[in-house]
Amino acid sequence: MYAAYFSLREPPFSIAPDPSFLYLSAGHQEALGHLLYGTGQYGGFVQLTGEVGTGKTTIVRSLLAQKLDNVDVAMIHNPRQSELEFVASICDELGVSYPQPATSIKTLVDALNEYLLKAHAAGRRTVLIIDEAQNLAPSVLEQVRLLTNLETDKEKLLRIMLIGQPELATLLERPDLRQLASRITARAQLKALQPSDTERYIVHRLRVANGAADLFSSAAIRRVHRYTQGIPRLINIVCDRALLGAYARGLRTVTPEVVNQAAAEALGLEQRTPAWKRWLSQLLPRRVPLLYVEAALAIATLVVAGVIAAQLLGDKHATRPAAAAPADAPAEAAANASATLPTTAAVVAPAAPVDVDVGALRATAQPLPLVMSRLIGLWDDTIHIARGDTVCRALAASKLGCYRGQGDWAALQGINRPAILTLQLPEGATQYVLLRGLNEDHAVLDTGSGPLRLPISQLGELWTGEFLVLWRKDIDDTLIAPTARGNSVRWLRTRLAQAAGHKLTPPVSDQFDSDLRKSLTQFQSDHGLEADGRAGVRSLMALADIDRAVGTPTLEIADAGAKP
Repeated sequence: MYAAYFSLREPPFSIAPDPSFLYLSAGHQEALGHLLYGTGQYGGFVQLTGEVGTGKTTIVRSLLAQKLDNVDVAMIHNPRQSELEFVASICDELGVSYPQPATSIKTLVDALNEYLLKAHAAGRRTVLIIDEAQNLAPSVLEQVRLLTNLETDKEKLLRIMLIGQPELATLLERPDLRQLASRITARAQLKALQPSDTERYIVHRLRVANGAADLFSSAAIRRVHRYTQGIPRLINIVCDRALLGAYARGLRTVTPEVVNQAAAEALGLEQRTPAWKRWLSQLLPRRVPLLYVEAALAIATLVVAGVIAAQLLGDKHATRPAAAAPADAPAEAAANASATLPTTAAVVAPAAPVDVDVGALRATAQPLPLVMSRLIGLWDDTIHIARGDTVCRALAASKLGCYRGQGDWAALQGINRPAILTLQLPEGATQYVLLRGLNEDHAVLDTGSGPLRLPISQLGELWTGEFLVLWRKDIDDTLIAPTARGNSVRWLRTRLAQAAGHKLTPPVSDQFDSDLRKSLTQFQSDHGLEADGRAGVRSLMALADIDRAVGTPTLEIADAGAKP
């Protein structure tokens, strides 16, 4: 739409991982160097991690575009497979013949080994790239380790690259995966761009598209970095929207004001406007949870933009209000838009969810950090995650734990905590949503457009089964096994006694004996958990529910009435 207006050969800020637009910051150069090393004669096992949107997939595409001599690549895009399916996928990628249907891992590995030996004899190297590797099941990761045993006397037959989010590094820290982690020969981590790199990144992509280097003013570029924090994917989203906004206004240069509006539309202004949030927090009573403060700000943003749905306002004659104040405006300037805000009373009363179908979800898409921010706000609206901190590690200081699992609706009902769900949209895009309520028929999602209620029969078709929940940690341990002893065992013994309606007489033993294991196994069986006699996260969460803290968020709100 705007390409011809700005004399661009093509849109310069597409989020597709096009290697021709690759900008190599120092970090990206190092990451690409590690991958190139992994394809070499002595390359072995490479790990590349980075937050969502930092350019991992683009780096991999750039590697594949190198047209490396005598290198065959097997690319695994979907790691959510069983061990058998995983090895079969590798064989399919490489064109390895094996008996159909595949029923034995040994048969598949034997066929793969024979193929690799022939390729090695012909002077060819074989590389296995696993994308989204943080989603690999531990049993499949163990199979990856076993594949590294395919070797000659001098070198490995299969070079492996694990590409994933930072959770991959955390996953490989598990004691049962230490053998795999010890075989990694090179590690690289992609980080967000610094302000100077953000400027060079924007100019680079403009030049590749045959655009003018000064199409964005210097102030506009600084504003882009402030909103996106140097995440390339978010830079692309904001810049693309900003070019569209400049075109709509008839401007030849993107200004900071245009970037403000683009960020509000593309990212959700409530996450990017600390002045507004401070002002609104002062306006509302201290007892109002952050959830409703953010909801009010989200509604205000949509009203200011003139695009809020009449059904959410309950007004069929919504009018177009004045323009929003810039994101970094002082509180008194932001207050000029106060007429567009709902009253305090309207904010305090929780909004009834609006009945929609899954087709409405795409319009509510927001970056994962914003969805995570909403989830954290349900637990404690005072928590602040410093830039650069790993979120789940930072939450541990507030006695909150992260639990990432795979399951079904029954599992979520058993956990009974708000959860971030991973959805796979029909066109292949991934979207994260915050599940706020659940019953047998419907799910309530907390979105920037307000609460939405959907049939779980429809939502289930998009949900991958992956979820992330937070839970209140009474103890630091995330596993109390039969070999444990000390305060964590005393806590476990006390909670199990509470669950059984017993009262312990001091002193409470800190030994994990057979009686304690029997009590734990019975508790797990009674609560539909795996009765393995080991208190993992799921068991610890269920034990915490015995004496649930006041204010603990649950999913028990799904029966609220819906608007017609």
